[in-house]
Amino acid sequence: MNNGKTMEILMKNAVNVFNEEELRTKLNSGKSLKVKFGADPSRPDLHLGHTVPLRMLKVLQQAGHHIIFVIGDFTGMIGDPSGRSKTRSQLSYEETGKNGQTYFEQVTKILDPLKTEIVYNSEWLGKMRFADVIELAGKYTLARIMEREDFSARYSNNQPIGIHELLYPLIQGYDSVAVNADIEIGGTDQTFNLLVGRELQKDYGQIPQVVMTFPLIAGLDGVEKMSKSLDNYIGIDESAEIMYEKCMQIPDGLLTDYFRLTTDICEAEYTDIISEDIREAHKVYARKIVEMYHGRDCINAAEDRYNSIAAKAIPDNIEVFHIEEYETGIIDVLVKTGLATSNSEARRLIAGRGIKIDGITVNDFSVRLKGKFVICRGKNKFIEVRMKMI
Repeated sequence: MNNGKTMEILMKNAVNVFNEEELRTKLNSGKSLKVKFGADPSRPDLHLGHTVPLRMLKVLQQAGHHIIFVIGDFTGMIGDPSGRSKTRSQLSYEETGKNGQTYFEQVTKILDPLKTEIVYNSEWLGKMRFADVIELAGKYTLARIMEREDFSARYSNNQPIGIHELLYPLIQGYDSVAVNADIEIGGTDQTFNLLVGRELQKDYGQIPQVVMTFPLIAGLDGVEKMSKSLDNYIGIDESAEIMYEKCMQIPDGLLTDYFRLTTDICEAEYTDIISEDIREAHKVYARKIVEMYHGRDCINAAEDRYNSIAAKAIPDNIEVFHIEEYETGIIDVLVKTGLATSNSEARRLIAGRGIKIDGITVNDFSVRLKGKFVICRGKNKFIEVRMKMI
């Protein structure tokens, strides 16, 4: 891919570039550039929202540049405060390390594993002395840190802000110094942190990185950004069947953005389909996403399962779970089958009308069950339960 085409694709999709002329100069330098992308492994799964910047990394990778994927196993213990109205729960080093182990397998569904360098920021941050931390903290002022809208809003509302949170942008920014990045890519919610990295590089005598930010896609609720914690996501490691069904749930008004930011289907093609038949457009999108992450051979089975669910039928290929009791309560069944992690979660699901038995919504915590039945959580989790017979 030539530099002109690379520049065109990047500029078409980017929200902000700091700055465009520097980017053009670096791309035309003839050098293989170090392109950094970082992610804190607060959760083990990546979703379609993460793929927006990852796809831009692929464009740069195909142009011959070196991708450095920074897994924030150290910064993940702090928790990125970006966009947060309260302090995140801190994770242990073991938790961030475990979550980070799954990232490479998922990332390489998009990036070439042979041309992608995976590093963990504990490699340098974990070795810093307290004197090094003081030196780093001296590179920035409290006034600059408080320019962040989330921090200023929390301060104005008398919400506590931990000192560790104030340090987060500096610690993340130092990653750019550690890898000597030429370009850094991220979502728009990371703009402040990425620019801190650019400033720190100047302080440490490096050529500052170009910062490029890309859109955050809204989740299936059509309101909040896609997030696993909000359960409005499409995971790239989910089964083809679940992925297809979730794609069909994308709000009509967001489908254009999903096509543009997460697929290679040309604009003219998806624009025509959306204007002619929005339901067919959803199917085209769902097929494409399944093909991208599971292969063409998985499309028909995923589509057939969705059609059976849409027709209010129970799919054929569901899990069978045996319970060695003649009779038991609904709460017990939900926990034993794994549809709920605890009795309290089971009660919440029933109270929220999220459980059906043989197609009928359960609204009573005291329901007793026996024999054979199909239990459904939400819209897509089915299990056939077979109780012990007399």
